[in-house]
Amino acid sequence: MSKRISGIAASDGIGIAKAYRLVNPDLSFDKKSITDVNAEIQRLGQAMSDSKADLQVIRDKAAETLGESEAEVFDAHMAILADPEMISQIDELIKSQKINAEEALTEITDQFITIFEGMTDNKYMQERAADVKDVTKRVLSHLLGKLLPNPALINEPVIVIAHDLTPSDTAQMDTNYVQGFLTDLGGRTSHSAIMSRTLEIPAVVGSEQATQAVKNGDSVVLNGLDGFAVVSPSANEVKQFQEQAVQYAAEKSEWRKLRDAESISKDGKHFEVAANIGTPDDIKAVTDAGAEAVGLFRTEFLYMNSDKLPSEDEQFNAYKQVAEAMKGKPVVIRTMDIGGDKHLSYLPLPEEMNPFLGYRAIRISLDRQAIFRTQLRALIRASKYGEIRIMFPMIATLVEFRAAKKVFTEEKNKLAAEGVPFADDIKLGMMVEIPASAVFADQFAKEVDFFSIGTNDLIQYTFAADRGNEHVSYLYQPYNPALLRLIKNVVTAAHREGKIAAMCGEMAGDKIAVPLLMGMGLDEYSMSATSILRVRSQMKKIDTTDWTKVVDEAINTCQTHEEVKELVEKHLQPSQTIE
Repeated sequence: MSKRISGIAASDGIGIAKAYRLVNPDLSFDKKSITDVNAEIQRLGQAMSDSKADLQVIRDKAAETLGESEAEVFDAHMAILADPEMISQIDELIKSQKINAEEALTEITDQFITIFEGMTDNKYMQERAADVKDVTKRVLSHLLGKLLPNPALINEPVIVIAHDLTPSDTAQMDTNYVQGFLTDLGGRTSHSAIMSRTLEIPAVVGSEQATQAVKNGDSVVLNGLDGFAVVSPSANEVKQFQEQAVQYAAEKSEWRKLRDAESISKDGKHFEVAANIGTPDDIKAVTDAGAEAVGLFRTEFLYMNSDKLPSEDEQFNAYKQVAEAMKGKPVVIRTMDIGGDKHLSYLPLPEEMNPFLGYRAIRISLDRQAIFRTQLRALIRASKYGEIRIMFPMIATLVEFRAAKKVFTEEKNKLAAEGVPFADDIKLGMMVEIPASAVFADQFAKEVDFFSIGTNDLIQYTFAADRGNEHVSYLYQPYNPALLRLIKNVVTAAHREGKIAAMCGEMAGDKIAVPLLMGMGLDEYSMSATSILRVRSQMKKIDTTDWTKVVDEAINTCQTHEEVKELVEKHLQPSQTIE
Protein backbone atom coordinates (compact mmCIF):
# COMPACT_ATOMS: atom_id res chain seq x y z
CA MET A 1 0.00 0.00 0.00
CA SER A 2 1.37 3.40 -0.96
CA LYS A 3 2.20 6.11 1.59
CA ARG A 4 2.25 9.85 0.93
CA ILE A 5 4.89 12.11 2.57
CA SER A 6 4.32 15.86 2.43
CA GLY A 7 7.03 18.51 2.59
CA ILE A 8 8.20 21.74 0.98
CA ALA A 9 8.54 21.95 -2.82
CA ALA A 10 12.18 23.02 -3.11
CA SER A 11 13.09 22.21 -6.71
CA ASP A 12 10.71 21.61 -9.61
CA GLY A 13 10.42 18.29 -11.39
CA ILE A 14 9.28 14.69 -11.06
CA GLY A 15 11.59 11.88 -9.93
CA ILE A 16 10.85 8.14 -10.03
CA ALA A 17 13.39 5.64 -8.67
CA LYS A 18 14.24 3.42 -5.73
CA ALA A 19 15.29 4.92 -2.40
CA TYR A 20 18.92 5.39 -1.37
CA ARG A 21 19.12 6.20 2.35
CA LEU A 22 21.95 8.64 3.07
CA VAL A 23 21.67 7.92 6.80
CA ASN A 24 24.52 7.02 9.15
CA PRO A 25 24.36 3.62 10.90
CA ASP A 26 24.54 3.08 14.67
CA LEU A 27 28.26 3.04 15.52
CA SER A 28 27.97 2.29 19.24
CA PHE A 29 30.20 -0.50 20.67
CA ASP A 30 31.28 -2.10 23.95
CA LYS A 31 34.75 -1.95 25.45
CA LYS A 32 36.33 -5.42 25.27
CA SER A 33 39.51 -7.11 26.45
CA ILE A 34 41.56 -8.82 23.75
CA THR A 35 44.28 -11.47 23.80
CA ASP A 36 45.83 -11.19 20.33
CA VAL A 37 47.29 -7.68 20.34
CA ASN A 38 48.93 -7.97 16.93
CA ALA A 39 45.72 -9.13 15.29
CA GLU A 40 43.87 -6.16 16.80
CA ILE A 41 46.48 -3.69 15.57
CA GLN A 42 46.29 -5.32 12.14
CA ARG A 43 42.48 -4.97 12.20
CA LEU A 44 42.86 -1.26 12.99
CA GLY A 45 45.38 -0.83 10.19
CA GLN A 46 43.03 -2.44 7.68
CA ALA A 47 40.17 -0.17 8.78
CA MET A 48 42.39 2.87 8.32
CA SER A 49 43.53 1.66 4.91
CA ASP A 50 39.93 1.09 3.82
CA SER A 51 39.02 4.56 5.12
CA LYS A 52 41.79 6.14 3.03
CA ALA A 53 40.46 4.36 -0.05
CA ASP A 54 36.96 5.72 0.67
CA LEU A 55 38.28 9.25 1.05
CA GLN A 56 40.29 9.07 -2.18
CA VAL A 57 37.13 8.17 -4.13
CA ILE A 58 35.20 10.97 -2.42
CA ARG A 59 38.02 13.45 -3.01
CA ASP A 60 38.25 12.63 -6.71
CA LYS A 61 34.50 13.04 -7.12
CA ALA A 62 34.53 16.39 -5.27
CA ALA A 63 37.40 17.66 -7.43
CA GLU A 64 35.52 16.64 -10.56
CA THR A 65 32.19 18.23 -9.58
CA LEU A 66 33.16 21.22 -7.40
CA GLY A 67 36.82 21.89 -8.18
CA GLU A 68 40.18 21.31 -6.48
CA SER A 69 39.70 23.92 -3.74
CA GLU A 70 36.50 22.25 -2.51
CA ALA A 71 38.20 18.84 -2.55
CA GLU A 72 41.04 19.90 -0.24
CA VAL A 73 39.02 19.18 2.90
CA PHE A 74 39.34 15.47 2.09
CA ASP A 75 43.12 15.84 1.80
CA ALA A 76 43.02 17.04 5.40
CA HIS A 77 41.03 13.93 6.39
CA MET A 78 43.56 11.64 4.70
CA ALA A 79 46.39 13.50 6.44
CA ILE A 80 44.78 12.73 9.82
CA LEU A 81 44.70 9.03 8.93
CA ALA A 82 48.42 9.21 8.13
CA ASP A 83 49.39 11.07 11.34
CA PRO A 84 52.14 8.86 12.88
CA GLU A 85 51.70 10.35 16.37
CA MET A 86 48.00 9.55 16.54
CA ILE A 87 48.45 6.06 15.07
CA SER A 88 51.30 5.20 17.47
CA GLN A 89 49.25 6.36 20.47
CA ILE A 90 46.31 4.15 19.46
CA ASP A 91 48.61 1.14 18.86
CA GLU A 92 50.30 1.70 22.22
CA LEU A 93 46.95 1.82 24.02
CA ILE A 94 45.90 -1.48 22.45
CA LYS A 95 49.19 -3.05 23.59
CA SER A 96 49.31 -1.63 27.11
CA GLN A 97 45.65 -2.09 28.07
CA LYS A 98 44.82 -5.04 25.78
CA ILE A 99 41.59 -3.39 24.63
CA ASN A 100 39.71 -3.57 21.34
CA ALA A 101 40.62 -1.21 18.52
CA GLU A 102 37.26 0.61 18.67
CA GLU A 103 37.88 1.64 22.30
CA ALA A 104 41.52 2.64 21.74
CA LEU A 105 40.67 4.65 18.61
CA THR A 106 37.90 6.53 20.40
CA GLU A 107 39.93 7.26 23.55
CA ILE A 108 42.86 8.75 21.63
CA THR A 109 40.84 10.70 19.07
CA ASP A 110 38.64 12.11 21.86
CA GLN A 111 41.83 13.52 23.42
CA PHE A 112 42.77 15.22 20.13
CA ILE A 113 39.21 16.56 19.71
CA THR A 114 39.23 18.02 23.25
CA ILE A 115 42.57 19.74 22.62
CA PHE A 116 41.42 21.26 19.30
CA GLU A 117 38.06 22.39 20.68
CA GLY A 118 39.87 24.11 23.55
CA MET A 119 41.86 26.35 21.20
CA THR A 120 39.32 29.17 21.45
CA ASP A 121 41.80 31.73 20.10
CA ASN A 122 42.45 29.74 16.92
CA LYS A 123 39.35 29.16 14.80
CA TYR A 124 41.30 27.10 12.25
CA MET A 125 42.44 24.57 14.87
CA GLN A 126 38.97 24.45 16.40
CA GLU A 127 37.60 23.42 13.02
CA ARG A 128 40.10 20.53 12.91
CA ALA A 129 38.11 18.92 15.73
CA ALA A 130 35.25 18.33 13.28
CA ASP A 131 37.69 16.73 10.81
CA VAL A 132 38.95 14.31 13.49
CA LYS A 133 35.34 13.41 14.37
CA ASP A 134 34.54 12.66 10.71
CA VAL A 135 37.64 10.51 10.30
CA THR A 136 36.99 8.61 13.54
CA LYS A 137 33.43 7.86 12.44
CA ARG A 138 34.69 6.46 9.14
CA VAL A 139 37.33 4.20 10.74
CA LEU A 140 34.79 2.99 13.32
CA SER A 141 32.37 2.08 10.55
CA HIS A 142 34.96 -0.22 8.99
CA LEU A 143 35.90 -1.76 12.34
CA LEU A 144 32.24 -2.50 13.09
CA GLY A 145 31.38 -3.65 9.58
CA LYS A 146 28.61 -1.02 9.38
CA LEU A 147 29.73 0.99 6.42
CA LEU A 148 28.78 4.62 6.02
CA PRO A 149 26.63 5.45 3.03
CA ASN A 150 28.91 6.56 0.22
CA PRO A 151 27.08 8.78 -2.29
CA ALA A 152 30.18 8.75 -4.50
CA LEU A 153 29.42 5.11 -5.30
CA ILE A 154 25.83 5.65 -6.48
CA ASN A 155 25.72 4.07 -9.94
CA GLU A 156 22.01 3.60 -10.65
CA PRO A 157 18.92 5.86 -10.61
CA VAL A 158 17.93 6.73 -7.01
CA ILE A 159 15.89 9.12 -4.89
CA VAL A 160 18.24 10.22 -2.09
CA ILE A 161 16.61 10.07 1.35
CA ALA A 162 18.40 12.05 4.08
CA HIS A 163 17.91 13.85 7.37
CA ASP A 164 19.60 16.80 5.66
CA LEU A 165 22.19 17.21 2.92
CA THR A 166 25.60 18.83 3.39
CA PRO A 167 27.82 20.33 0.67
CA SER A 168 30.15 17.32 0.96
CA ASP A 169 27.20 14.96 0.46
CA THR A 170 26.19 16.57 -2.82
CA ALA A 171 29.82 16.97 -3.91
CA GLN A 172 30.24 13.20 -3.94
CA MET A 173 27.18 12.31 -6.00
CA ASP A 174 27.06 11.53 -9.67
CA THR A 175 24.04 13.69 -10.40
CA ASN A 176 23.33 11.73 -13.59
CA TYR A 177 21.92 9.02 -11.32
CA VAL A 178 20.18 11.17 -8.69
CA GLN A 179 16.52 11.55 -9.65
CA GLY A 180 15.48 13.52 -6.57
CA PHE A 181 16.12 14.54 -2.95
CA LEU A 182 13.73 13.90 -0.04
CA THR A 183 14.85 15.24 3.36
CA ASP A 184 13.57 15.53 6.94
CA LEU A 185 14.93 19.05 7.41
CA GLY A 186 15.23 22.19 5.32
CA GLY A 187 13.30 24.98 3.68
CA ARG A 188 13.52 26.76 0.33
CA THR A 189 16.67 28.60 1.48
CA SER A 190 18.55 25.58 2.90
CA HIS A 191 21.70 24.26 1.23
CA SER A 192 19.93 21.15 -0.04
CA ALA A 193 17.18 23.25 -1.65
CA ILE A 194 19.51 25.74 -3.34
CA MET A 195 21.85 22.98 -4.52
CA SER A 196 18.99 20.94 -5.95
CA ARG A 197 17.77 23.92 -7.98
CA THR A 198 21.30 24.58 -9.24
CA LEU A 199 21.64 20.95 -10.30
CA GLU A 200 18.05 20.86 -11.67
CA ILE A 201 17.19 17.87 -9.49
CA PRO A 202 13.62 17.62 -8.11
CA ALA A 203 13.53 18.06 -4.33
CA VAL A 204 11.09 17.95 -1.44
CA VAL A 205 12.57 19.13 1.88
CA GLY A 206 11.31 19.60 5.43
CA SER A 207 9.19 16.43 5.41
CA GLU A 208 10.07 15.66 9.08
CA GLN A 209 9.62 11.91 8.49
CA ALA A 210 11.45 10.80 5.34
CA THR A 211 14.19 8.81 7.11
CA GLN A 212 11.64 7.06 9.36
CA ALA A 213 9.13 6.29 6.60
CA VAL A 214 11.40 5.12 3.76
CA LYS A 215 13.63 2.03 3.64
CA ASN A 216 16.55 1.37 1.30
CA GLY A 217 15.28 0.07 -2.01
CA ASP A 218 11.69 1.26 -1.58
CA SER A 219 10.07 2.49 -4.77
CA VAL A 220 9.54 6.26 -4.53
CA VAL A 221 7.94 8.87 -6.75
CA LEU A 222 8.80 12.45 -5.86
CA ASN A 223 6.84 15.54 -6.90
CA GLY A 224 9.05 18.61 -6.57
CA LEU A 225 6.34 20.77 -8.15
CA ASP A 226 3.78 20.30 -5.39
CA GLY A 227 5.97 19.20 -2.48
CA PHE A 228 5.24 15.55 -1.73
CA ALA A 229 6.47 12.00 -2.34
CA VAL A 230 4.72 8.65 -2.57
CA VAL A 231 6.42 5.53 -1.17
CA SER A 232 5.55 2.16 -2.78
CA PRO A 233 3.24 3.74 -5.36
CA SER A 234 0.69 1.69 -7.26
CA ALA A 235 1.13 1.09 -10.98
CA ASN A 236 -1.60 3.64 -11.65
CA GLU A 237 0.15 6.28 -9.49
CA VAL A 238 3.44 5.67 -11.28
CA LYS A 239 1.68 6.12 -14.62
CA GLN A 240 0.15 9.45 -13.47
CA PHE A 241 3.55 10.72 -12.33
CA GLN A 242 5.18 9.61 -15.59
CA GLU A 243 2.56 11.56 -17.54
CA GLN A 244 3.19 14.62 -15.36
CA ALA A 245 6.93 14.25 -15.92
CA VAL A 246 6.39 14.18 -19.71
CA GLN A 247 4.20 17.29 -19.46
CA TYR A 248 6.83 19.09 -17.36
CA ALA A 249 9.58 18.16 -19.85
CA ALA A 250 7.44 19.61 -22.65
CA GLU A 251 7.03 22.84 -20.66
CA LYS A 252 10.79 23.08 -20.14
CA SER A 253 11.27 22.63 -23.88
CA GLU A 254 8.90 25.56 -24.48
CA TRP A 255 10.73 27.68 -21.91
CA ARG A 256 14.03 27.14 -23.73
CA LYS A 257 12.56 29.01 -26.71
CA LEU A 258 12.55 32.12 -24.50
CA ARG A 259 16.32 32.09 -23.97
CA ASP A 260 16.90 35.20 -26.07
CA ALA A 261 13.55 36.86 -25.38
CA GLU A 262 12.93 39.88 -23.18
CA SER A 263 11.04 39.47 -19.92
CA ILE A 264 7.76 41.21 -20.66
CA SER A 265 4.36 40.96 -18.95
CA LYS A 266 1.09 40.33 -20.78
CA ASP A 267 0.34 44.07 -20.65
CA GLY A 268 3.72 45.00 -22.11
CA LYS A 269 5.78 45.96 -19.05
CA HIS A 270 9.46 45.04 -19.10
CA PHE A 271 11.14 43.40 -16.13
CA GLU A 272 14.74 42.27 -15.71
CA VAL A 273 15.32 38.60 -14.89
CA ALA A 274 18.82 38.07 -13.53
CA ALA A 275 20.91 35.32 -11.96
CA ASN A 276 22.64 34.81 -8.63
CA ILE A 277 26.21 33.45 -8.79
CA GLY A 278 28.91 32.47 -6.33
CA THR A 279 32.01 32.17 -8.55
CA PRO A 280 33.08 33.10 -12.09
CA ASP A 281 32.62 29.41 -12.99
CA ASP A 282 28.85 29.89 -12.64
CA ILE A 283 28.67 32.37 -15.51
CA LYS A 284 28.19 29.77 -18.27
CA ALA A 285 24.88 28.64 -16.74
CA VAL A 286 23.85 32.29 -16.53
CA THR A 287 24.47 33.03 -20.20
CA ASP A 288 22.99 29.66 -21.27
CA ALA A 289 19.77 30.59 -19.45
CA GLY A 290 19.55 33.97 -21.15
CA ALA A 291 19.83 36.07 -17.99
CA GLU A 292 19.54 39.80 -18.54
CA ALA A 293 22.00 40.53 -15.73
CA VAL A 294 23.86 39.09 -12.78
CA GLY A 295 21.72 40.36 -9.93
CA LEU A 296 23.96 39.04 -7.16
CA PHE A 297 27.60 37.95 -7.24
CA ARG A 298 28.30 36.55 -3.75
CA THR A 299 31.96 37.49 -3.43
CA GLU A 300 32.45 35.74 -0.08
CA PHE A 301 33.15 32.52 -2.01
CA LEU A 302 36.38 34.09 -3.26
CA TYR A 303 37.37 34.33 0.40
CA MET A 304 35.97 30.96 1.49
CA ASN A 305 37.73 29.06 -1.31
CA SER A 306 41.13 30.39 -0.27
CA ASP A 307 43.46 29.80 2.66
CA LYS A 308 44.25 33.52 2.90
CA LEU A 309 42.65 36.84 2.06
CA PRO A 310 42.45 37.09 -1.75
CA SER A 311 44.71 39.80 -3.14
CA GLU A 312 43.51 42.83 -5.07
CA ASP A 313 44.67 41.30 -8.35
CA GLU A 314 43.04 37.93 -7.64
CA GLN A 315 39.74 39.67 -6.98
CA PHE A 316 40.14 42.02 -9.94
CA ASN A 317 40.63 39.07 -12.30
CA ALA A 318 37.49 37.32 -10.99
CA TYR A 319 35.32 40.44 -11.31
CA LYS A 320 36.76 41.26 -14.74
CA GLN A 321 36.05 37.71 -15.96
CA VAL A 322 32.37 37.97 -15.02
CA ALA A 323 31.98 41.51 -16.37
CA GLU A 324 33.47 40.55 -19.75
CA ALA A 325 31.39 37.36 -19.97
CA MET A 326 28.18 39.37 -19.51
CA LYS A 327 29.08 41.59 -22.50
CA GLY A 328 27.83 44.90 -21.13
CA LYS A 329 24.87 43.54 -19.18
CA PRO A 330 24.73 44.69 -15.53
CA VAL A 331 26.68 42.75 -12.92
CA VAL A 332 25.72 43.51 -9.31
CA ILE A 333 28.59 42.53 -7.01
CA ARG A 334 28.01 42.29 -3.28
CA THR A 335 30.94 43.16 -1.05
CA MET A 336 32.19 40.53 1.40
CA ASP A 337 29.35 39.01 3.43
CA ILE A 338 31.28 36.96 6.00
CA GLY A 339 29.92 36.12 9.45
CA GLY A 340 26.68 34.51 10.55
CA ASP A 341 27.03 30.98 9.15
CA LYS A 342 30.01 31.84 6.89
CA HIS A 343 33.45 31.73 8.50
CA LEU A 344 37.07 32.04 7.36
CA SER A 345 39.69 29.89 9.07
CA TYR A 346 42.30 32.60 8.57
CA LEU A 347 40.10 35.47 9.81
CA PRO A 348 39.07 34.63 13.39
CA LEU A 349 35.87 36.33 14.51
CA PRO A 350 34.66 36.70 18.10
CA GLU A 351 32.43 33.99 19.54
CA GLU A 352 28.88 35.34 19.69
CA MET A 353 25.57 34.30 21.22
CA ASN A 354 23.68 35.40 18.10
CA PRO A 355 26.11 35.48 15.12
CA PHE A 356 23.35 36.27 12.59
CA LEU A 357 22.65 39.43 14.59
CA GLY A 358 26.29 40.16 15.27
CA TYR A 359 29.60 41.05 13.72
CA ARG A 360 29.14 40.30 10.02
CA ALA A 361 29.02 41.70 6.46
CA ILE A 362 29.33 45.50 6.23
CA ARG A 363 30.00 45.65 9.97
CA ILE A 364 33.26 43.74 9.47
CA SER A 365 34.13 45.72 6.32
CA LEU A 366 33.78 49.08 8.05
CA ASP A 367 35.73 47.84 11.08
CA ARG A 368 38.55 46.13 9.14
CA GLN A 369 38.90 48.65 6.37
CA ALA A 370 42.10 47.28 4.87
CA ILE A 371 40.11 44.23 3.68
CA PHE A 372 37.26 46.45 2.45
CA ARG A 373 39.54 48.87 0.59
CA THR A 374 41.32 46.02 -1.20
CA GLN A 375 38.01 44.68 -2.45
CA LEU A 376 36.72 48.11 -3.50
CA ARG A 377 39.90 48.85 -5.47
CA ALA A 378 39.52 45.54 -7.33
CA LEU A 379 35.87 46.30 -8.09
CA ILE A 380 36.57 49.84 -9.28
CA ARG A 381 39.37 48.63 -11.57
CA ALA A 382 37.15 45.88 -13.02
CA SER A 383 34.38 48.40 -13.83
CA LYS A 384 36.30 49.29 -17.01
CA TYR A 385 35.37 45.88 -18.48
CA GLY A 386 31.59 45.93 -18.06
CA GLU A 387 28.71 47.48 -16.17
CA ILE A 388 29.66 46.66 -12.59
CA ARG A 389 27.38 47.81 -9.79
CA ILE A 390 28.52 47.57 -6.18
CA MET A 391 26.16 46.52 -3.40
CA PHE A 392 26.72 46.71 0.36
CA PRO A 393 25.19 43.92 2.52
CA MET A 394 23.51 44.14 5.93
CA ILE A 395 22.98 47.92 5.91
CA ALA A 396 20.91 48.92 8.94
CA THR A 397 21.41 52.70 9.10
CA LEU A 398 22.13 55.63 6.83
CA VAL A 399 25.35 56.21 8.75
CA GLU A 400 26.62 52.79 7.62
CA PHE A 401 25.76 53.39 3.97
CA ARG A 402 27.40 56.83 4.04
CA ALA A 403 30.52 55.39 5.67
CA ALA A 404 30.79 52.66 3.03
CA LYS A 405 30.26 55.19 0.25
CA LYS A 406 32.96 57.42 1.75
CA VAL A 407 35.51 54.58 1.68
CA PHE A 408 34.51 53.82 -1.92
CA THR A 409 34.98 57.48 -2.95
CA GLU A 410 38.38 57.66 -1.27
CA GLU A 411 39.64 54.57 -3.10
CA LYS A 412 38.21 55.79 -6.41
CA ASN A 413 40.05 59.10 -5.98
CA LYS A 414 43.30 57.29 -5.16
CA LEU A 415 43.02 55.16 -8.30
CA ALA A 416 42.28 58.23 -10.39
CA ALA A 417 45.41 59.90 -8.98
CA GLU A 418 47.40 56.79 -9.92
CA GLY A 419 46.07 57.02 -13.49
CA VAL A 420 44.16 53.74 -13.26
CA PRO A 421 41.19 53.67 -15.69
CA PHE A 422 37.68 52.82 -14.48
CA ALA A 423 34.05 53.48 -15.41
CA ASP A 424 32.75 57.03 -14.97
CA ASP A 425 29.48 56.15 -13.23
CA ILE A 426 29.64 53.13 -10.91
CA LYS A 427 26.27 52.64 -9.24
CA LEU A 428 26.24 52.00 -5.48
CA GLY A 429 23.36 50.11 -3.90
CA MET A 430 22.45 48.24 -0.76
CA MET A 431 20.86 45.00 0.33
CA VAL A 432 17.54 45.46 2.09
CA GLU A 433 17.55 42.53 4.51
CA ILE A 434 17.00 44.26 7.86
CA PRO A 435 13.46 45.43 8.69
CA ALA A 436 14.76 48.82 9.84
CA SER A 437 16.13 49.60 6.37
CA ALA A 438 12.89 48.44 4.73
CA VAL A 439 10.84 50.71 7.00
CA PHE A 440 13.22 53.64 6.38
CA ALA A 441 13.48 52.99 2.63
CA ASP A 442 12.11 56.45 1.72
CA GLN A 443 15.21 58.06 3.24
CA PHE A 444 17.70 55.48 1.94
CA ALA A 445 16.25 55.93 -1.57
CA LYS A 446 17.45 59.52 -1.63
CA GLU A 447 21.08 58.35 -1.34
CA VAL A 448 21.40 54.92 -2.97
CA ASP A 449 21.38 54.15 -6.69
CA PHE A 450 19.41 50.93 -6.23
CA PHE A 451 17.95 48.51 -3.70
CA SER A 452 18.20 44.72 -3.77
CA ILE A 453 15.85 43.00 -1.35
CA GLY A 454 17.47 39.95 0.24
CA THR A 455 14.37 38.05 1.27
CA ASN A 456 16.20 35.04 2.77
CA ASP A 457 17.45 37.23 5.62
CA LEU A 458 14.60 39.75 5.58
CA ILE A 459 12.13 36.96 6.32
CA GLN A 460 14.16 35.52 9.19
CA TYR A 461 14.71 38.94 10.75
CA THR A 462 11.10 40.05 10.29
CA PHE A 463 9.77 36.96 12.07
CA ALA A 464 12.72 36.55 14.49
CA ALA A 465 13.14 32.99 13.24
CA ASP A 466 16.48 31.41 12.29
CA ARG A 467 15.87 30.01 8.82
CA GLY A 468 18.06 27.00 9.57
CA ASN A 469 16.18 26.03 12.75
CA GLU A 470 13.75 23.18 12.10
CA HIS A 471 11.65 24.08 15.15
CA VAL A 472 10.70 27.49 13.76
CA SER A 473 10.70 26.67 10.05
CA TYR A 474 6.94 27.32 9.96
CA LEU A 475 7.80 31.01 10.34
CA TYR A 476 9.50 31.11 6.93
CA GLN A 477 6.50 32.94 5.44
CA PRO A 478 7.27 34.77 2.17
CA TYR A 479 3.58 35.53 1.54
CA ASN A 480 2.80 36.92 4.99
CA PRO A 481 1.04 40.33 4.66
CA ALA A 482 3.53 41.92 7.10
CA LEU A 483 6.45 40.96 4.86
CA LEU A 484 4.60 42.02 1.70
CA ARG A 485 4.03 45.45 3.25
CA LEU A 486 7.77 45.83 3.87
CA ILE A 487 8.61 44.83 0.29
CA LYS A 488 6.00 47.15 -1.21
CA ASN A 489 7.33 49.99 0.92
CA VAL A 490 10.82 49.47 -0.52
CA VAL A 491 9.55 49.33 -4.13
CA THR A 492 7.40 52.44 -3.69
CA ALA A 493 10.23 54.37 -2.03
CA ALA A 494 12.67 53.46 -4.81
CA HIS A 495 10.31 54.50 -7.59
CA ARG A 496 9.46 57.77 -5.88
CA GLU A 497 13.14 58.72 -6.23
CA GLY A 498 13.53 57.21 -9.72
CA LYS A 499 15.65 54.32 -8.42
CA ILE A 500 15.65 50.58 -9.19
CA ALA A 501 14.12 48.04 -6.79
CA ALA A 502 15.47 44.52 -7.23
CA MET A 503 15.21 41.25 -5.31
CA CYS A 504 17.92 38.61 -4.99
CA GLY A 505 16.43 36.25 -2.42
CA GLU A 506 14.77 32.93 -3.24
CA MET A 507 11.37 34.65 -3.25
CA ALA A 508 12.29 36.28 -6.58
CA GLY A 509 11.81 32.94 -8.35
CA ASP A 510 8.79 31.74 -6.34
CA LYS A 511 5.79 31.02 -8.58
CA ILE A 512 3.30 32.35 -5.99
CA ALA A 513 5.35 35.46 -5.17
CA VAL A 514 6.24 36.50 -8.75
CA PRO A 515 2.76 37.82 -9.73
CA LEU A 516 2.53 39.75 -6.45
CA LEU A 517 5.98 41.28 -6.98
CA MET A 518 5.03 42.22 -10.55
CA GLY A 519 1.87 43.84 -9.22
CA MET A 520 4.05 45.90 -6.86
CA GLY A 521 6.26 46.95 -9.78
CA LEU A 522 9.48 45.27 -8.61
CA ASP A 523 12.00 45.96 -11.40
CA GLU A 524 14.53 43.12 -11.22
CA TYR A 525 14.22 39.46 -10.18
CA SER A 526 17.49 37.64 -9.47
CA MET A 527 17.48 33.88 -8.85
CA SER A 528 19.19 30.57 -9.53
CA ALA A 529 20.02 30.40 -13.24
CA THR A 530 17.88 27.27 -13.62
CA SER A 531 14.73 29.23 -12.65
CA ILE A 532 15.12 32.06 -15.20
CA LEU A 533 13.23 30.64 -18.18
CA ARG A 534 10.39 29.35 -16.00
CA VAL A 535 9.89 32.81 -14.48
CA ARG A 536 10.15 34.52 -17.88
CA SER A 537 7.44 32.21 -19.19
CA GLN A 538 5.20 32.97 -16.23
CA MET A 539 5.69 36.72 -16.63
CA LYS A 540 4.35 36.58 -20.20
CA LYS A 541 0.98 35.46 -18.82
CA ILE A 542 0.65 38.06 -16.04
CA ASP A 543 -1.33 41.28 -16.49
CA THR A 544 0.22 43.63 -13.94
CA THR A 545 -2.88 45.88 -13.87
CA ASP A 546 -4.94 43.00 -12.49
CA TRP A 547 -2.25 42.00 -10.01
CA THR A 548 -1.87 45.50 -8.59
CA LYS A 549 -5.40 45.03 -7.24
CA VAL A 550 -4.54 41.57 -5.90
CA VAL A 551 -1.54 43.05 -4.05
CA ASP A 552 -3.79 45.63 -2.38
CA GLU A 553 -6.16 42.87 -1.28
CA ALA A 554 -3.29 40.69 -0.02
CA ILE A 555 -1.80 43.51 2.05
CA ASN A 556 -4.96 45.20 3.31
CA THR A 557 -7.46 42.35 3.63
CA CYS A 558 -5.56 39.10 4.19
CA GLN A 559 -4.30 38.40 7.69
CA THR A 560 -2.15 35.28 7.25
CA HIS A 561 0.44 33.71 4.98
CA GLU A 562 -2.06 30.97 4.08
CA GLU A 563 -4.79 33.44 3.14
CA VAL A 564 -2.45 35.23 0.73
CA LYS A 565 -1.41 31.93 -0.87
CA GLU A 566 -5.07 30.96 -1.37
CA LEU A 567 -5.81 34.41 -2.82
CA VAL A 568 -2.99 34.15 -5.36
CA GLU A 569 -3.91 30.60 -6.37
CA LYS A 570 -7.52 31.70 -6.89
CA HIS A 571 -6.45 34.52 -9.23
CA LEU A 572 -3.87 32.49 -11.15
CA GLN A 573 -5.61 31.25 -14.28
CA PRO A 574 -4.45 27.87 -15.62
CA SER A 575 -2.59 29.72 -18.37
CA GLN A 576 -0.65 31.73 -15.77
CA THR A 577 0.66 28.80 -13.77
CA ILE A 578 3.88 26.95 -14.48
CA GLU A 579 2.70 23.50 -13.59
